[in-house]
Amino acid sequence: MKQVAVIGAGASGLPAIKACVEEGMLPTCFEKSGALGGLWNYTREVREDQSCVMKSTVINTSKEMLSYSDFPVPKDYAMYMHHAYVLKYLNLYAKEFDLAKYIRFRTEVQSVVMANDYETSGRWDVTIKELQSGKVTTETYDAVMVCIGQHTYKYIPEFAGIEKFKGKIFHSHDYRDCRGYEDQKVIVVGVGNSGVDTAVDLSRTSKQVYLSTRRGCWVSKRLTDKGAPDDMQSYRRYLIALRDRIPTGILEFGKIRKMNQRFDHKSYSLKPEHGYFSQHPTISDDLPNRIASGSIIVKPNIKRFLENGAEFEDGTVEENIDAVFLATGYKYNFPFLDNSLIEVKGNRVDLYKHLFPPNLKHNTMVLIGIMQQIGAVFPISELQSRLSARVFKGDIQLPSSTEMWNDINRKRDVVKKRFVQSNRYTMKVDMVPYMDELAELHGSKPDLYRVAMSDPTLAFQCFFGPCTPYQFRLEGPCTWKGAREAIMTQWDRTWHPMKTRPTGPYSWIESMETYLYAIVCLLMAYCLLIVFL
Repeated sequence: MKQVAVIGAGASGLPAIKACVEEGMLPTCFEKSGALGGLWNYTREVREDQSCVMKSTVINTSKEMLSYSDFPVPKDYAMYMHHAYVLKYLNLYAKEFDLAKYIRFRTEVQSVVMANDYETSGRWDVTIKELQSGKVTTETYDAVMVCIGQHTYKYIPEFAGIEKFKGKIFHSHDYRDCRGYEDQKVIVVGVGNSGVDTAVDLSRTSKQVYLSTRRGCWVSKRLTDKGAPDDMQSYRRYLIALRDRIPTGILEFGKIRKMNQRFDHKSYSLKPEHGYFSQHPTISDDLPNRIASGSIIVKPNIKRFLENGAEFEDGTVEENIDAVFLATGYKYNFPFLDNSLIEVKGNRVDLYKHLFPPNLKHNTMVLIGIMQQIGAVFPISELQSRLSARVFKGDIQLPSSTEMWNDINRKRDVVKKRFVQSNRYTMKVDMVPYMDELAELHGSKPDLYRVAMSDPTLAFQCFFGPCTPYQFRLEGPCTWKGAREAIMTQWDRTWHPMKTRPTGPYSWIESMETYLYAIVCLLMAYCLLIVFL
C-alpha cells in the first residue's frame, strides 16, 4: 500500500486525505496546530505562520457551490455561512469519512527532500518535529501533497516614509475584530475582499476609516434577483458556453452597466480603469452603504507616510491617524521545500494544471489549493486531490515535461492578457472551466449528451442549472449514488434556512415565472444546438 504525506489539515488537506483513502492508499496528515480547519479555525491569537479569518467573516460563496462533491452542506446551515459554520461543516466532513485518525496534530514539517532512491522510486524523505515533545524524526513516503493554502505569508509593499509613522501598522492577516479601535482614525490599504471586509468592520465603531486603493475595483454583491445566490445564477454551463461566444466588449458593457445600477462606481470614487473581468471579484453587501454614510472615505494610493498620518497621490493629507491596516495580499512561500523543487518567481509557481511541478522525474508531489480561484476553493481542492491520487497510483499518465511547460506557458499568457498586472493575478482560474479541465484528466467530467439519453431531467439541470460540485460525482472514478438527488434538491437546501414562518403558496403569476424561465432555457438550448451542430 502506497503511503502519502499530506501537509496541512485545512479545507484542502481534508479532501486530500479522503482521496488517498478512496484510491486505496494510506495518508498521514501533518497539522501544525491542535485542530483541523486551517484558516477557518478562528482564534484571537495571532501567529505569523497561521492564517485565520476575522471574527465577523461570512463566506463569499454560497453553501451549495462550496460543498464537497459527495457531502452537501446541511440544509439548515445559512445560504452564506458565518465562519463558525464553515468550521462545523469541515468537522462534519472529517467525522463522516473518519479522517481525523490520519492526522497528526501539533506536528510541523521541517523539510521535504528526495529520498536516496528517488530516481527509481519517486519517494520523499519528510522531516517532522513534534511540537509538544520537540522530537525530530524523518519518515519516507511514496508521495507528498502540500496543502498549506495561499493565505499564510504576508505580502507587504514598500511605502515611502513608513518608518516615520508613529501609529500602529498591521497586515490584515492580523486583524480579528474592531475592539481597541473605537473612536480612532484608521487607514485600510487595499480593496480586495480582505481590505473591504476590514474597512467595513472597523467603520462600525471607529471615528473615521479611510480606504486607500491604487486601482479601484468593481464591487459585487452576494445576492442577485429575488435574493438568490449570485454564484448559483452565474456558474451555469449554458452561460459559460454563451460567454465564450460573445465578444468580451459586449460582456464588459453589460456587466459594468449592471454594477452601476446598484451604485455608480465613479460617484463613489471606486471606478477602476480596468474592466470587470480583469479583476478578482470584490464582494461586499455593506461597502456602498458605509461610503454613503460617510463612515468610510475612499482615497487614492498612499504617496508617503508622515509621522501622524499619510499623504495620498492626489496631494491630500490625512492626519491624526491611529492605525494602518495593509490588506495587500499574500505571497507564496514553502519554507520546507528547496527552491530546486518549487521556485517562486514574481509570486507565481509554475505547475502543470496548477498542481504538478513540471521538472520532476516522478509525478509524486503536488501543491493543492494554491491557485487563485474565482469561485469556491473547497471543491476545486477536492478535485485536484482526486486527480492527484490517481496519478500517484499510476492510473493516469501525465504528459512529458515539454508538454507540461507548453500548457503552463499558454495559461500564463492567458492570465497576462486578461488580468491587471499584479502579484494577485499570477495563477488565476475560473472555477467551472478549471474543474472541467481537471475532470477531463480524471475521468469525472459529466458527458451531458449521454446523460440526456437516459435522464433528460438531470441533464437539463446540469446544463441550465447551477454547476454545483455534485456533477463531478455522476461519472468516472469514485462516483456517489447521492449525486443526482443532491443536484435535483440543491435549491431546496438553498432556500430552507429562510423558511422560518409560513407565507402561503405562490400566486399563479409567481408560479408562471418558473414555466416561462423553462421555456426561455429551452429556446436557448435550441440555439446552442444550432451553434454546436
